[in-house]
Amino acid sequence: MSTTTTATTPKLWSGGKSPFNVEYGKLMMWYFLMSDAFTFGAFLISYGTIRFSTNGWPDPNEVFKSFPFAPEGVHAPLVFVSIMTFILIISSVTMVLAVKAGQNMDKKGVTTNLIWTIIGGIAFLSCQAWEWNHLHHEGAWWGMNPFLNADGSASSTNFTNYFFTITGFHGFHVFSGVIINIVMLIMTLTDKFEQRGHYLMIEKAGLYWHFVDLVWVFVFTCFYLI
Repeated sequence: MSTTTTATTPKLWSGGKSPFNVEYGKLMMWYFLMSDAFTFGAFLISYGTIRFSTNGWPDPNEVFKSFPFAPEGVHAPLVFVSIMTFILIISSVTMVLAVKAGQNMDKKGVTTNLIWTIIGGIAFLSCQAWEWNHLHHEGAWWGMNPFLNADGSASSTNFTNYFFTITGFHGFHVFSGVIINIVMLIMTLTDKFEQRGHYLMIEKAGLYWHFVDLVWVFVFTCFYLI
């Protein structure tokens, strides 16, 4: 009498799906965004600590009151940065449409909406470049703060140091996102995703772009509204 023993071999992870039933690349993007969120969070918490432990601070309505090509003396507080914010939000909408088109295997829709997203990112960066250049001409830079506190007292350089560091760090992320989207556009136009049979890379790029937009909401609130 013979006994047959059946051994069960454990199923190996092929790499297509993560143990959390999420596509591996998308899971890694979430890990990256979480770590990046900690970095931005550390910057903003540090800023908030200094901001609210200081007796005086410049009034955003007086610092951010200029507008490109506006006549001398025009006082338009926060109008320009509101336009910047609107541009970034619209680019997030077109990114959603690009992801949706990718899920439907709609190459034309992906292409069109990626182009609009890239244009929105470049427009935002151009606005930020103008704002930095304008503030620099007014004497603001790292280690230099020409703006008085809201109560008229002299202000420290903490305001400008944090402003240029955090908005610059965010601007670098927007620039990276534009480069990523340009790569995604090239891959779309050369039918790389059609050959693979899916547009998962567009979804990963979309996660990064939405993160950049979300972070701007906090940066906008901290520097321009409070």
